[in-house]
Amino acid sequence: MRSRSKAAVSHPQKACCEWIVPVNRPLIAVLDYGIGNLYSAQKSLQRMGGDARLTADPKLIADAAGVVLPGVGAFRPCMQALKRSGLDELAHSVIGDDRPFLGICIGLQLLYEGSEEAPDTAGLGILSGTIELLRGNVKRPQMQWNRLDCGVIATSGDTPSDAGIHPLLQGLDGAWVYFVHSYAAPMAANVVAVCDYGGPVAAVVAENNVCATQFHPEKSARSGLRLLANFVRQAQAAVT
Repeated sequence: MRSRSKAAVSHPQKACCEWIVPVNRPLIAVLDYGIGNLYSAQKSLQRMGGDARLTADPKLIADAAGVVLPGVGAFRPCMQALKRSGLDELAHSVIGDDRPFLGICIGLQLLYEGSEEAPDTAGLGILSGTIELLRGNVKRPQMQWNRLDCGVIATSGDTPSDAGIHPLLQGLDGAWVYFVHSYAAPMAANVVAVCDYGGPVAAVVAENNVCATQFHPEKSARSGLRLLANFVRQAQAAVT
């Protein structure tokens, strides 16, 4: 990853950024499948100007300007809960409509074809590849603040290279965010931010209208709120 001067390093709790909360609050559907950090994600999105609602109602989801798939837990029970609720099919429908879609933590992992954590359980298959156990001699889970290296893509195996900053990550290069995970997305061309944990680890992926974070924005203080504000602005732009 790119080297940084000491001046670029800040304490995670003191990370500061500016954002503009939209005047018109776009409807954000937070998919309610009964597992994880649903309420805290909803409240953080509301704070950043979204009309965020926990819902499994197909009509409300169809009317939403943006959709969020949060979650905490293991791959198999989360995927099973998503299917029981019927939200797996709705997620495919939303993404097919090109509306902004944000996955958070296990919500990122469910977007893939499967996971090494549960080889017998198929994921949504929206993103290609299989979620992998964190490699190397590292403590699992990664449960800590870590720093984002934005504007990277993986062009050859595990070697990231410089690229432009994704709109979701504006103002977040070098920001501290909070991770709790033992598995991560494969390094591929859709990785737009990494963290360093025994080597580069996929922290944010983006492909077309789908973005997802391995870290928890709702637990990441001002840095996380900045990312959610960026997402709310994307959702607002999609309906104006």
